[in-house]
Amino acid sequence: MILQIRQGLLEDGLKVSIEKLCRWFEVPRRTVYYRPTKAAPKVNEAYVKPIKAMIEENPAFGYRTVAYLLGMNKNTVQRVFQLMSWQVRKRPVGFRPRVQALPAVAQRPDERWATDLCRVWCGKDGWASLALVIDCHTRELLGWHLSRSGKSATAESALEQALISRFGVLGKVSKPFLLRSDNGLVFCSRSYTALVRSYGLQQEFITPYKMPL
Repeated sequence: MILQIRQGLLEDGLKVSIEKLCRWFEVPRRTVYYRPTKAAPKVNEAYVKPIKAMIEENPAFGYRTVAYLLGMNKNTVQRVFQLMSWQVRKRPVGFRPRVQALPAVAQRPDERWATDLCRVWCGKDGWASLALVIDCHTRELLGWHLSRSGKSATAESALEQALISRFGVLGKVSKPFLLRSDNGLVFCSRSYTALVRSYGLQQEFITPYKMPL
């Protein structure tokens, strides 16, 4: 109000200070300069909980991967990341072994297994993630697991099913062998790599864009 009055007086050729106008109208001067502050943006808890659960299990997942796996809008997930100050933890460079880009033929059963994770269309049930484990020598399908999400638990279940199918029991193998996969986030996650080690297997990673199976 004071600023409007002052502007009107200026248009009439009268220059009156804001201090004087405030005194005349008995208005605190601080109210003239007050600017309302923006309310802090709110975060929808319905989005936060599933996103938090996923990145706690898979710290290397970025917002695009999380959005894809949860079936959310990537802009929404990115916004939650920003508001919650969540950052993707960078993996150490060079910690993952790579095999040569040459064919590697297994000479006997249980010398090398291979695993992969892919998306499959399930008709009215929509998209799902399918994890497979095969023996690279016999080409036998040893284990598989289908789930709605592509979390590491899907690949872990397929591996454990393969171990039970082959050895009849779930436990550390008597003779270690190789488990080949791509170097995707699931197969490099802490949960999955720890599980592989606990069963006495050694991971090896294919070169980029080369199918493990």
